[in-house]
Amino acid sequence: MTNAKKGEIITYDQAKNILEKEDIAGRRTIAGREETAPEILYYMASEDKDASVRQKVAGNNNTPALAQEILADDDADEVRLELARKIGRIIPNLRNEAAAQLRETTIKILERLAADELPKIRQILALEIQSDARIPVNIVNKLARDKEVDVAAPILEYSPLLNDTDLKEIIAAGIAKEALVAIAKRQNVSENVADAIVDTLEIPAVAALLTNKDATIRSQTMDQIVKQAEGIEDLHEPLTKRPNLSLRIMKRISSFVARALINNMVEQHGLSDDVAKDLLKRSQNKIDDIAGDEDDIQHMEDQVTNFYRRGMIDDEFIVNCIDNHRRSMIIHALSLLTDVDRTKIDRAFSQKNARVITALCWKAGFKMRTSLEIQNRLIMVNRAQAVLAKDGLHYPFDDNEMRKILLPYT
Repeated sequence: MTNAKKGEIITYDQAKNILEKEDIAGRRTIAGREETAPEILYYMASEDKDASVRQKVAGNNNTPALAQEILADDDADEVRLELARKIGRIIPNLRNEAAAQLRETTIKILERLAADELPKIRQILALEIQSDARIPVNIVNKLARDKEVDVAAPILEYSPLLNDTDLKEIIAAGIAKEALVAIAKRQNVSENVADAIVDTLEIPAVAALLTNKDATIRSQTMDQIVKQAEGIEDLHEPLTKRPNLSLRIMKRISSFVARALINNMVEQHGLSDDVAKDLLKRSQNKIDDIAGDEDDIQHMEDQVTNFYRRGMIDDEFIVNCIDNHRRSMIIHALSLLTDVDRTKIDRAFSQKNARVITALCWKAGFKMRTSLEIQNRLIMVNRAQAVLAKDGLHYPFDDNEMRKILLPYT
């Protein structure tokens, strides 16, 4: 083992003697000491056969940039992982002109690690640089668009280098729910980005957007959210927790959320007793309406059956049911028109199975537009899973494909 004291440079001759005589533990000691000369570390990075030794070299702050370039392509994952941790930590500090060449080389290494085939390496890199404004924008954009959520999410939530155009493009391209939630949690979410999030109909992301006090949501978008939220319980609490709600919006919310949530909303906004009583009265009126609806379910289904016998169930009828949140009437109508058991149709609706819903609408004789209305407004199929119209108008599947989709349901 070397006799060099802490803080004392290990010379080439000392290191050579140790490398020739010492075991792996000795080589690891040399590789991990910042007093080891750069040329020795370069030699160990390129020549040492033991991955644990090269890992120590990768984490050593004194390791020269050229040696780090070698380690960026190391066959051992743990070596590249250690290098990613270190590069993420040091690159923000490479700012002065004297470090220009070193910074250029380090950025090249950063780019290679950002494209590493091992997701864990890209994830570590993303976590290290997520909030830094001095990272090259092209690297940030690459990580933000990574298919692995654990890589993309930290960048999407925290990076100050992503602008509205970037975020809207990423959303439009279709991303995982968790990645969309990360965008919804960003500081200072703009109205345009908020609109893009709401348009996806991803409930967890909309919920995160509502509870983000730094998100700006325009009034028209809030109206859209409230309209969708009536039948989506997961949005009820986030809606009532939204800061600075207008009284108009609170009145609408009170017509469908639980009384406990209304009480919380009243307390949060410091509303007067008279306003609070009005909101709670709206809640009671809605409860009475719902009870009446439940009593009249059989009556509504009888109406559907009557319309069916008279040949009056058409696209307009379905859209009217959607407008009035009559899910059971739509399911009953589809069952009568397609001869598919209503419990199976109900299951397809609950699973948000856009292919089956599209095939059911086709078999029922409805236009493709009606399928889209059911997908978008009634069951809230997210954009990535939706079945879209061909040329904006026609069904995207031929008759044989439709029959195959429905085969398990008939």
